[in-house]
Amino acid sequence: MVSERYGHPGGHQERRNGTLLEYLDSRRYYIGMKSNTKSSITLPPAELRLVVALQTKLGAKSKVEVVRRGLRLLQEATERKRLRAAYRRASRATRGMLSLEMKELDGLAAEGLDEL
Repeated sequence: MVSERYGHPGGHQERRNGTLLEYLDSRRYYIGMKSNTKSSITLPPAELRLVVALQTKLGAKSKVEVVRRGLRLLQEATERKRLRAAYRRASRATRGMLSLEMKELDGLAAEGLDEL
């Protein structure tokens, strides 16, 4: 088993098979992230034209803002799709019980109407 020592503010920790290193690297990335850093993604020309056109339509300050908005919309759409599927499953599950209850109440609905 490979064992190495890596230091961090809390002291020394042992890393076995890369798990601690991966954890610390991911923590350092988020802790050390700056909000004003430059980022670059190379896009094919057609997709770059789409991003630039959307940037103009949306009035976005940067291409990155367009991509971030697109990612948020994709996440929201995915969550809505998941919720719709859950409601659909719940509806199917209760439909059988509902029709049975409606049949039971049908006989009671006309009960006592002759007296009025």
